[in-house]
Amino acid sequence: VQLQASGGGLVQAGDSLRLSCLASGRVFSPYVMAWFRQAPGKEREFVAGISWRGGITKYSDPVKGRFTISRDNGKRSMYLEMNSLKPEDTAVYYCATPQLSAGDVYTSFEEYLYWGQGTQVTVSS
Repeated sequence: VQLQASGGGLVQAGDSLRLSCLASGRVFSPYVMAWFRQAPGKEREFVAGISWRGGITKYSDPVKGRFTISRDNGKRSMYLEMNSLKPEDTAVYYCATPQLSAGDVYTSFEEYLYWGQGTQVTVSS
């Protein structure tokens, strides 16, 4: 399974960005997908996750109300719309998917086996 994240960049506080994650190597639709992020000196943290049909989404408290996760199974892609960005959102953002299909939307990185290479998001104040 290969995951390719893209869409990061350098923006100012209050701006928006849209991240994308393109999957290949196995059937896309039956699997939960998630975004994590890792800032320098900090542990990798859960940002948002989405069930395989898209009907269930979960968000971490710091991003709730500002970020929106979505997926397009036909395009084998997942997205993260990030609005009202803050300097504390600065991190490398990773997309991830677990090994087993049709599972819960896990928030622990230990539940995810496959990871993308990450895309840098930098928000200046």
